[in-house]
Amino acid sequence: MSSRREADPFAEWYGRVAEMVGGDRWRPAADVYETEKAIVVRLELAGVVSSGVQVSIDGDLLRVRGVREARVDADAQRLHQMEIASGPFERTLRIGIPFERERVSAQLEDGFLRVTLPKRSTGPRRIDVEIER
Repeated sequence: MSSRREADPFAEWYGRVAEMVGGDRWRPAADVYETEKAIVVRLELAGVVSSGVQVSIDGDLLRVRGVREARVDADAQRLHQMEIASGPFERTLRIGIPFERERVSAQLEDGFLRVTLPKRSTGPRRIDVEIER
């Protein structure tokens, strides 16, 4: 066992929390995947209300910010363990596939934020020719 761990038995736990929190903000876990028509970003935001979330697009960057309020029962007398991060959060993801900014949508359901970024068509496009009479 390292001397640091001997001096501070919680050092390993603090290190894991610091990784999750990332300073004064925590970073929600994210999944990013592609379908035939869209890029989908799914973030884990358990306990966050929709009014506490902001989604913005800046160029090819998707930024999700918000706040998760700490929830401790009012009758709690002593805390023994706290692993659920609370406070402000921010997650920025670079989207490397062209998408239609005007059609981006976001839904918060069952503790997950789903941001759908419709792909911009880059392939051949069929153009109908009108016949004049």
